[in-house]
Amino acid sequence: MKAYWYDNLPGDQREPHDSGRAASAEQLSKLGILHYHLPSRADVDALARERGYKNRDEITISPATMGAAAYEAKVRAFFDEHLHEDEEIRYILDGAGFFDVRSRGDDWLRIRLERFDVMVMPAGIYHRFTTDDKNYTKAMRLFKDDPKWTPLVRGAETEENEYRKEYVKMRDGAAVEAH
Repeated sequence: MKAYWYDNLPGDQREPHDSGRAASAEQLSKLGILHYHLPSRADVDALARERGYKNRDEITISPATMGAAAYEAKVRAFFDEHLHEDEEIRYILDGAGFFDVRSRGDDWLRIRLERFDVMVMPAGIYHRFTTDDKNYTKAMRLFKDDPKWTPLVRGAETEENEYRKEYVKMRDGAAVEAH
């Protein structure tokens, strides 16, 4: 994993957009982001048990598996800023991708995840996702209960969302243990 401040320069979203300013594990922790590097499925299973994840699936995001038009549409949709009402956990099985998350000051932090990286994002955090310029990410998605895929696109309504309000309260008042 590599985390840094997004450069906000024009260009393809799949490019690194690395500002040269690193983001620390402590900064991510203050946003509620957890990161692990787990090369063993047994370690992933242990983390799933520890965090109460009962369900999982795998997704491969690439033009070869989805078709070029469907892939481009999906990557554009993933890149719309949104939140979920569930904690989001992703385990990268192959390839790589970027998760962008909003800082307390509403700037983007970019997190590059590669094979065997696990990231946990809290419910209510604004974020977006894209593959890198190799256009290939295979990931395991883990869920506490049945998966809820509803992305809530950022707007006035999401600011009043109970999960968003809980997240902001957590972010502004506490940190989680950094890994």
